[in-house]
Amino acid sequence: MNPARINASLLVLACLLLVSARVSYGETADAVKGTIHVHPGESIQAALDRAAENPDTAHVIVHAGTYRPPAPRQALIWFNQRHDGITLEAQGQVVLTAANPDVADKAAPSFPAIVNHVVYFGDHIGPRTTLRGFKITGANNFVTMDQGPKIQPQIDEPKLKKTLFFYRDGGGIKIFGRSYPTIDNVEIYDNYSSPCGAGISIEHRGFMDQAVTIRNSIFRDNRVPLTGAAIDLLDHELGSAAVIENCLFVDNLANCPKQDAVSRWLETWKPRAGHGAITVFWFSRAVVRKCTFVGNRNGVDDGSRDSTYSDCIFWQNTAPGGWSVGKRYEMDILNGPGVEGCFLGGDLADARGRIDADKNVLDAPDPEFDESYRPRQPLYRDTGYRPITP
Repeated sequence: MNPARINASLLVLACLLLVSARVSYGETADAVKGTIHVHPGESIQAALDRAAENPDTAHVIVHAGTYRPPAPRQALIWFNQRHDGITLEAQGQVVLTAANPDVADKAAPSFPAIVNHVVYFGDHIGPRTTLRGFKITGANNFVTMDQGPKIQPQIDEPKLKKTLFFYRDGGGIKIFGRSYPTIDNVEIYDNYSSPCGAGISIEHRGFMDQAVTIRNSIFRDNRVPLTGAAIDLLDHELGSAAVIENCLFVDNLANCPKQDAVSRWLETWKPRAGHGAITVFWFSRAVVRKCTFVGNRNGVDDGSRDSTYSDCIFWQNTAPGGWSVGKRYEMDILNGPGVEGCFLGGDLADARGRIDADKNVLDAPDPEFDESYRPRQPLYRDTGYRPITP
């Protein structure tokens, strides 16, 4: 046989073997083009770490299935500085869960959860870092400070010393330090954390030159004893920042029954009115556009002087129960002039009496939501959440 043909055949065989090896480790031939694929039974974290080692790989695609933590630790998956710029994207229905009933202690109150956070974004993460298309669930106030690998390398910044909020808040997603990821088209549901931020906890500690972007997403059935059942922008005397666009908040419950660990907070801080689906602390800042809040235990409590809300729907955020005994409210906001083009309807539209009634509708009619919470009422055609179409 012609030696040239033999050499060509050997080269083709070598390439096929290389592709086969990549597939066996969850990395298809697309990795050469900058993409790594993850399939059920494989490790998302391992794929993120491989992407971090290769400057030409900035895209990790996770295929349909449910992904669970293999052992107790602080997070199912985590991003820190080495992962900056990576897009982690779901293809098909991908569920990321904190729960693993085969491993969890069945006698623990946190059963079946075995991680503090489903997803963690750490210090030095920029806006190009993107999480897209996932369903995030299963957090149940599991807390560990030392099990498993470290999700956050040492930070030489006094303002970023870890406190209990680092470990306890953010059952679905925890964002800490100089971290400004883009979270797009996710559904965060059925998470519980104590004391705050069952869906997303943002803890910038004053590093607010940039903001987290959360868009096209759904928050439902998340629960906390205290603040921000869906999203909590922590203060810690310094502040956090987020831009929240085209998101739906439904049936999120703040002010769940008291726990000993948080009872002392309740004695002096909003002992009657309680908190909402979103809580924004005093030095924090939220920019909220075209979102819908419905059926939550209170809508938004926002103590910032800088937050703005535009073209949003607040409708019947009057869920009963919990420890708060005051009238349920749609908005409890300090910066009333920052609210424009919003429709509010419930027991108490404006808890502080600061919202301009000429720029908003404070006795809004029924939006007549469809099954996807699109309002059928013509008055609402330019306001509120709209589901994105593929």
